[in-house]
Amino acid sequence: MKAGVLALQGDFREHAEMLAACGATPVLVRTPEELASVGSLCIPGGESTTIGKLAAAHGLVEPIRRRAAEGMPIFGTCAGMIVMATEIDGGAPLLELLDIAVQRNAYGRQVDSFEADVDVRGVGAVRAVFIRAPRILRVAPGVDVLARYAGAPVVVLQGSLLAASFHPEMAGDPRLHERLLALAR
Repeated sequence: MKAGVLALQGDFREHAEMLAACGATPVLVRTPEELASVGSLCIPGGESTTIGKLAAAHGLVEPIRRRAAEGMPIFGTCAGMIVMATEIDGGAPLLELLDIAVQRNAYGRQVDSFEADVDVRGVGAVRAVFIRAPRILRVAPGVDVLARYAGAPVVVLQGSLLAASFHPEMAGDPRLHERLLALAR
């Protein structure tokens, strides 16, 4: 299975490694044509404003929205979650796919980064790396909360859209990527 990673900015190489560890063929997506060739997509952590500007400049915003509407599974981590959200506290949404509200950098600045074990329903304990992570402020009906940290949702699923506030790829744990690939089968 070909699995895409939006490769415009951020930790896309780590996502590609996780997808390869799961047995998929990772494709670094930078064009609509590359997006059309994959069965799923990871949107990595990085800087959400930069990812949004580059996605628009590369003509990827509408094709990603269209593929999501067709049911293509998408997994966003950290900044990827932000660009998927329908509402951003103090900002404008980009893809508007996942019916959640998020607050950028809610867990602190870069120097406040930390790791924690998070129990993800259906997956088990996952080592979560929080780096300038977003906090989910609201989940709409139909959005399933799969994990919480300190009472706040940190992993959510809406149909074939999966998102995490943290970076499982930075801890080298492929199980959430396996979940993405299972949604594509």
